[in-house]
Amino acid sequence: MDLAFLAKYYKFFINGTGITLFLSFFGVIFGVIFGVFLALMKLSKKSFLRMPATAYIEVVRGTPLLVQLFIVYYGLPLLTGIELPDLALGIIAVSFNSAAYVAEIIRAGIQSIDKGQMEAARCLGMTHTMAMRYIIIPQAFKNILPALGNEFIVLVKESAIVSVVGIQDLMYKADTVRGISYRPFTPLIIAAIIYFIITFTLSKLVSRLERRLSAGDSRI
Repeated sequence: MDLAFLAKYYKFFINGTGITLFLSFFGVIFGVIFGVFLALMKLSKKSFLRMPATAYIEVVRGTPLLVQLFIVYYGLPLLTGIELPDLALGIIAVSFNSAAYVAEIIRAGIQSIDKGQMEAARCLGMTHTMAMRYIIIPQAFKNILPALGNEFIVLVKESAIVSVVGIQDLMYKADTVRGISYRPFTPLIIAAIIYFIITFTLSKLVSRLERRLSAGDSRI
């Protein structure tokens, strides 16, 4: 495999990797924030909160990310009349998608907490909101941190789809190098190796975090 072209085009891959990590990081952050609200809405006993959250989660999980990306990229500026940068629209699209999956992770985490803890908090005089904020959600987050890490790994890989609307992530840069270097295959291998290094590193960090949390539990 001739890698001589890397000396000329390596900055394309570095810049693309930076965009991919930036987009994935903020996609998960905003996805978690939105996902918390969706999870709480879905767990609500009030149907006007539960039903929209359930519908949103089912629709997002039942449609391709590519379709959601097109809807956000072309539809959001038309609906709001605001022209946003391409990267911001990409972050919004992956955040909306990630929120549906994160909401289910958080919901499962909250439901994994023993109901007695909520009852004990209420006996101490806490409101339902206070009990959720100070007792239930902190414990749930500890349980779901490994799952959130895995969601980040998945998002790094799935974010490659934003290249189809011209967002200059790693996949877009690899495709650009293919075109200008007349090498149809090698740039894709380089991109695949970079994706693997990122996801493998994140996977090891998640595993390490999971072991530390398990060790913390065993000392209790």
